[in-house]
Amino acid sequence: MGRGKLRIYLGAAPGVGKTYAMLSEGHRRVERGTDLVVGFVEHHGRRRTQVMMHGLEEVPRRELEYRESAFSEMDVDAVLARRPAVALIDELAHTNIPGCRNEKRWQDVEELLRAGIDVVSTVNIQHLESLGDVVESITGVRQRETIPDEVVRRADQIELVDMSPQALRRRMAHGNIYAPDKVDAALSNYFRPGNLTALRELALLWTADRVDEYLQQYRDEHSIRTTWQARERIVVGLTGGPEGRTLIRRAARMAAKGSGSEILAVYIARSDGLTSASPKELAVQRTLVEDLGGTFHHVIGEDVPGALLEFARGVNATQIVLGSSRRKTWQYVFGPGVGAIVARDSGPDLDVHIVTHDEVAKGRGLPVSRGARLGRSRLIAGWAVGVAGPVLLTLLLTATGATLASEIGPGFANEVLLFLFLNVLAALLGGMAPALASAAVGSLLLNYYFTPPTHTLTIADPENIVAIAIFVAVAVCVASVVDLAARRTHQAARLRAESEILSFLAGSVLRGETSLEALLERVRETFGMDSVALLERESDVAPWTCAGGVGALDGTPPPERPEDAEVDMPVGDHMALALSGRVLPAEDRRVLAAFAAQAAVVLDRQRLTQEAGQARELAEGNRIRTALLAAVSHDLRTPLAAIKAAVSSLRSDDVAWSAEDEAELLEGIEDGADRLDHLVGNLLDMSRLQTGTVTPLIREIDLDEVVPMALVGVPEAKVAPDIPEELPMVAVDPGLLERAVANIVENAVKYSPPDRPVLVAASALGDRVELRVADGGPGVPDSEKDRIFEPFQRYGDAPRGAGVGLGLAVARGFAEAMGGRLTAEDTPGGGMTMVLTLRVAAGRPPVDPGLPVQVGSTSGTTERKGRPAR
Repeated sequence: MGRGKLRIYLGAAPGVGKTYAMLSEGHRRVERGTDLVVGFVEHHGRRRTQVMMHGLEEVPRRELEYRESAFSEMDVDAVLARRPAVALIDELAHTNIPGCRNEKRWQDVEELLRAGIDVVSTVNIQHLESLGDVVESITGVRQRETIPDEVVRRADQIELVDMSPQALRRRMAHGNIYAPDKVDAALSNYFRPGNLTALRELALLWTADRVDEYLQQYRDEHSIRTTWQARERIVVGLTGGPEGRTLIRRAARMAAKGSGSEILAVYIARSDGLTSASPKELAVQRTLVEDLGGTFHHVIGEDVPGALLEFARGVNATQIVLGSSRRKTWQYVFGPGVGAIVARDSGPDLDVHIVTHDEVAKGRGLPVSRGARLGRSRLIAGWAVGVAGPVLLTLLLTATGATLASEIGPGFANEVLLFLFLNVLAALLGGMAPALASAAVGSLLLNYYFTPPTHTLTIADPENIVAIAIFVAVAVCVASVVDLAARRTHQAARLRAESEILSFLAGSVLRGETSLEALLERVRETFGMDSVALLERESDVAPWTCAGGVGALDGTPPPERPEDAEVDMPVGDHMALALSGRVLPAEDRRVLAAFAAQAAVVLDRQRLTQEAGQARELAEGNRIRTALLAAVSHDLRTPLAAIKAAVSSLRSDDVAWSAEDEAELLEGIEDGADRLDHLVGNLLDMSRLQTGTVTPLIREIDLDEVVPMALVGVPEAKVAPDIPEELPMVAVDPGLLERAVANIVENAVKYSPPDRPVLVAASALGDRVELRVADGGPGVPDSEKDRIFEPFQRYGDAPRGAGVGLGLAVARGFAEAMGGRLTAEDTPGGGMTMVLTLRVAAGRPPVDPGLPVQVGSTSGTTERKGRPAR
C-alpha cells in the first residue's frame, strides 16, 4: 500500500480563508466521486464556514475530559476504520489534549498518510517552528503551537491562501472572523496593518523558496540546463583578489533594484593542492557577501570558465558579474582570459557583466603551485620550441642555402647562436626536460647539416667539435639555471601561501573566531577534498567516533574510520584527521599537520569551555544550596517556632486563656503562617528564575490597576502611593509585575523608619514608564548596589527572620523577564530608591479583560492570557 498524499493550504494569518478553501476543495472532490470525509474542521462560529460543511460526511469526534472541562479531538481510530480516500483535517499545528494517542495533530496526520489516506489540511505561517522568533519580534506574541518546517516541506502540494491586509481587516470589521465585541481590540492589536503585511511577506517568501525547490527538482529530473528566468539570481565570480569586494557590492546594488533577487558568490579552485587565493581575503569576502544577504560557494574545477558556467546554470542564475582582468597586456598571448571565455560561452540566457576596479591590468601575481610544475600550456610550448624549433630552423637555413661553405649563410658561429637561442627559450617556457631535449636535437642537427662533411655524423674540423661541445654545455647550464630559478620562484610562492594560511589560521584560533566545523570546512576548501572528519577513540581497541565532520556539496559523507580515507593525519594516539577525495602529495602534509593540530586544539577548547560552564553552574548551585540551608536553618525556623509556641499554649490544659489572649495567639499563628507562605513563595519564584521556566504572558495594562493589588498586604500608614491616571499603558505580565512590586515595597518598608512612609510614584519618560519606590532608610553604598540583587543577600543590619534575601532577586528576575529592568539609586535626603523601568505599550487603548489577545491556532482561535500562579 502506497503512502497517502498531503496537501496544505498555507495562510499568513487567521481569517484569510484557509478552512473555506479546504472545504471548497472537498466539495469539488466529492462531486468528482471521491470518497471523502471531514476528519476535523473547526468553524469557530463562522456562518459561511458552517454552510460549507453541509453535504460532507463528518467522522464523529472523540470527547475527552481534562481539568474538569470537556474537549473534542479528532478520532484517529475512527478515521482509520472508515478508511476514506481523502480526509479533511484542519489546524495541522494543533496540540492535542493530554490523553490522545499523539501529542500533535500533524502526528495524527502522519499516521493517516502511512495508512494510504490522502489528507488536505491547513496551517498558518506563524506556526512554523523556524519562524517563531521572527513572528514574536513582529507581533509581540509568542506562538505556543508550532510545527516543524520539514513536515510542511514534505507536503506534496502547498497552496498559498493570500489576502491583502486591508481586505482581511475589512473581513474582521464585518464580523466574519471574530464576534463583534472582540473586533476592535483585535484590529488594534494582532491584526494591525503592519503586522499583517509582515506576516504576508513571510508567507510569500517561504512559499517562493518552496517553489524554487520544486523548480530545481523538475529541472534535474528532466535534465534541463538552460536558464529559466523566473527569478533574478546573480552569480559573482571571485578570484580571491582584492577586487572581489567591489564585485560583491556591485552585485548587491544590482540585486537591490529587483525585489527577491539573490546573490551567490562563487570561488573556483583547482584540485591540485593549495589554492592560489589568499585565505584571509576569501574569508573577508565570504563575510561581506553573507552580511549583504547572499551566499558563498566554493567549487573545485580544472576549467575555471566551464566550472563557473556550470555552477551558474545549475542554480538557474540569470546574471554573472566578473571583474576586468588583472593581467598585463603581454599576458594575453596565453589566452583571452576567463571573462572573455565566459561571455563567449554564456549563451543568450545568461547576462555577463564585466566590472572595472582598481586592480585592472596591475598583474595577477605569482601563481602558487606544487613543486616546479609550470602548467600544461607552458610545458607544451616548451616542448614545441625545444624539439620542433630546431627542426624548423634547420629547414629554414637549408632552404635558403645557408651552410658553412655558403657565402650568403650566417656562418657556423651564428648558426650555433640561433640554436642556443631556441634552447634558452625552451628552458624559460618548459624547464629542464625540454631544454635538454632541445640541446640534444640541436647538436645532432648542427653536426649533420652544418659541419663538414655534411649529411654525416662525422666532424672533420676539431674546432667544430669544440663548438658543438660548448653549445651542449652552455645549453645544459642555461637549462639548469632557468629550471632552478623556476623551482625557487614556485617554492617561495608556495611557502608564502603556506605561511599566510597558517598565520591566518593561528590568529583566528587564538582569537576564538574559528569553530571546529568552520576549521574543517577550511581544510576541505584548501586542499580541494570531498569531505573531512576529525575522528577520535578512547583506546586502541575502541571504535572510532566523529568529533566533527564536513561533507562535500554533493552530499559525500565524511569518513568513519581513518582506513576509509584517502588521507589520514594522526593527532596524538587516539585522534586523526581523515580526508577523502584524492591522495595528497608529501609536500602538502606539512600544512595538513598544522591544520590537524589546530583542530585538536579547537576541540579541546570547546570541551573545556563546556566543562567550565558546567563547573560554574555547579558552583552557583552549591552556593545557592548552602545559602538556602543557612536560610532554612534560621529564617524559616523562626516563624515555625512562633507557631509551635502559640499552638502549644492553646493546647495547654493548665492555663485558662481569655478570649483576648486566644485571639492574640491565633493572630500570631496567622502571622507566622503568612510569613512562611511569603518565604516559600520567594523560594519557588527564585527556583523558576534559575531554571528558566518563567514565561511572561505580556498584555497591556495600566499601572494603577496593578500597584494597589501589590500593596494589599502593607499597612496604609507605611506607604504613600502616587500613580497618575494619565500614565500610558505598559506592556507587562500583570501577575509578575504585582509580585515584583510587592517584593520591592516590602523591602523598602523593612528598612524605612516608622515615621517615614515609603513613597511609590510613577512617571512617563519617552517610550518607558518608571515606577520609583523610595525609602528613608540608611541607604546602600554604590559598591553594594549590584550585590543586593543577588539571591540570599542581605545588607547591613537587616532584621533576622524577616526573609531569606530573595525579594529583590526575584523582583529583578521578573522585571527582566518582562523586558524591563530594576536598578537602585540614592534617595535625596537619605535612603534608597528602587527604579522599576517598564516598556510603554505604544499608546494602545486598554485591552478588554474579557478579550483573548493571543492567537493560538491556525484558524484564528485565541488563548486567554491570565496571571501566573503565585
